[in-house]
Amino acid sequence: MRVKGLFWGFTVLLLTILAILTYYVLFLYSGYLFFVVEGLVLLTVIYMFVFYRRIIKPLHTIGNGMELLKEQDFSSRLSRVGQTEADRVVDVFNKMMEQLKNERLHLREQNHFLDLLINASPMGVVILNLDREVLSANPAACKMFGAYAASEVVGKQLSEIDTPLAAELLQIPLYDSQTVRLNDANIYKCTHSSFVDRGFHHPFYLIETLTQEVFKAEKKAYEKVIRMIAHEVNNTTAGITSTLDTLQSAFSEADNMADVCEVLQVSMDRCYSLSRFITNFADVVRIPEPQLQPVELNGVVGSCKRFMEMVCQNRNIRLVMELAEVSPVAELDSSLFEQVLVNIIKNAAESIEQDGEIHIRTSNSPVCLEIADTGKGIDKETEAKLFSPFFSTKPNGQGIGLIFIREVLLKHNCTFSLRTCSDGLTRFKILFG
Repeated sequence: MRVKGLFWGFTVLLLTILAILTYYVLFLYSGYLFFVVEGLVLLTVIYMFVFYRRIIKPLHTIGNGMELLKEQDFSSRLSRVGQTEADRVVDVFNKMMEQLKNERLHLREQNHFLDLLINASPMGVVILNLDREVLSANPAACKMFGAYAASEVVGKQLSEIDTPLAAELLQIPLYDSQTVRLNDANIYKCTHSSFVDRGFHHPFYLIETLTQEVFKAEKKAYEKVIRMIAHEVNNTTAGITSTLDTLQSAFSEADNMADVCEVLQVSMDRCYSLSRFITNFADVVRIPEPQLQPVELNGVVGSCKRFMEMVCQNRNIRLVMELAEVSPVAELDSSLFEQVLVNIIKNAAESIEQDGEIHIRTSNSPVCLEIADTGKGIDKETEAKLFSPFFSTKPNGQGIGLIFIREVLLKHNCTFSLRTCSDGLTRFKILFG
């Protein structure tokens, strides 16, 4: 545009000078000088026209091309100007614009496919910006964080997201992978890496859930062990108790054999106790499939409260009910779920030991049940082991209570967590899907 303006300015100036010269010659002279000046004016006009066509117009066309590049308008094209060299430049430019357009279209298609793939992936993907804030999180990652929408985590630092998974991600060094087991019984393989965008490294996390695979492997292993042990123990104790019972009957008819009969009875009781002990383990692998139906959660909670009230009163523990005004409705098997709730309240009471409170809360949107106790709490090291097979913090614990709870809740498609919060309360939170 500047070249074109200079050209027209120079043309106007030159024509003005020639016009003044023509009138000067016209008034002072006559004859052939007048025609010479007129011819000079005509040649100047022709020269200006040719100069414009050969120099200015190609430059103007190239200038338009620069404007198109500046505005990134790759769909427009330049017109040929009728000059071989200039048209070669125009052709190369148009070919370049076509290639840029195709590259941009291909890049958009790839980005769109990548977005669809990330959003549909069962693997969690969390991308951070240069300030270590969450730039994006796919639906799988939001679910792992316990969020219902990406807006709940986007724009926050990982340290600002109140979930154990976020705390574990912060501990993973760059370009490293770790397997973490959380207090909600979930197991994740987390990878911390980065990618380059516009010359800057953007960190991101890949979170792969291993929960179901690990649970299946664990269950297959302990089912086999339990069945084998139960078979051997029950067969052995049955034979022993039968023999002891026969001996007790024989010695009971003899004089001065009361002490021997008492010892035999203690031995039989011990066999029966051992049989019940191993049966408890066997029951874990024989949990029936739940018969799901809509049930008012407040009613189930009220029933369990009445059942556990005497146990808690003996320990001077107060059951505090904080139920929703409109009872939440959940799809569950009342019989199985009541067993779960009784186990949770029993564990909370044992954690408190004496003098404390157990708060039972229900809520809608989402449907949620929470049991919070004022017990001694759970340390971080113990949290990750809570739902592992046969792990127990009790001196005489068998480590099957939380396994039973885990199996039943998973069969109900619930998500759950057990941890001690910053306010000192230990919360067992159950969300119904």
